[in-house]
Amino acid sequence: MKAVVIGGSGATGRELVLQLLADYRVESVVALVRKPFFMPDPKLKEVIVDFDHLEQYAAFIDADVAFSTLGTTLKQAGSKKKQWRVDYEYQLKFAQLARMNHVFTFVLLSSAQASPKSKFFYSRMKGMLEEKIKQLDFPKLIILRSGLIDRPKTDRRGEKIALKVIKVFNALGILKNYKPISTVDLAKVIVDRSFDNSEDDITILEPKEILS
Repeated sequence: MKAVVIGGSGATGRELVLQLLADYRVESVVALVRKPFFMPDPKLKEVIVDFDHLEQYAAFIDADVAFSTLGTTLKQAGSKKKQWRVDYEYQLKFAQLARMNHVFTFVLLSSAQASPKSKFFYSRMKGMLEEKIKQLDFPKLIILRSGLIDRPKTDRRGEKIALKVIKVFNALGILKNYKPISTVDLAKVIVDRSFDNSEDDITILEPKEILS
């Protein structure tokens, strides 16, 4: 399998790239990043890109499977407009270029509660992105609606608080379906699902299914 990844410098994306490189079934990995990030590896090609002009790098988005784990927070982005650019526009453009290059499988890391009708900006944005990518009609589309991700050394204050609260509830046997998942375990699910030979053209995994 030949893979191409965006979001490889994020916690989950980094772990995904490392697991793809370690997997004997994977022939090569192209990671589109803003700046050099990974240690050299014979199976890895790092491509430094300007995401505002991603179409200029279309030739590199040529693989069997495309993985999109790109994302930011409102705090990191600085505004909803800038977060929309990263979480929606960049990922949609990546998907469009992948479809143009006849990529067979597209794997999108989305979010729990994603819905284009959500009252919440983040969930609505994620849901709208899912719908747009569905319309591209990939032969196989896999969407993982992950719950809280337990990132090592996260600087996301709200996420830290939510993780602590959820872990307390989990210890009491409450909200088991929303148990946090580590980046290592999530990346493993993403890799395993990318080799799924089911005949379903669209697969959507909710938090409970990702954790199972």
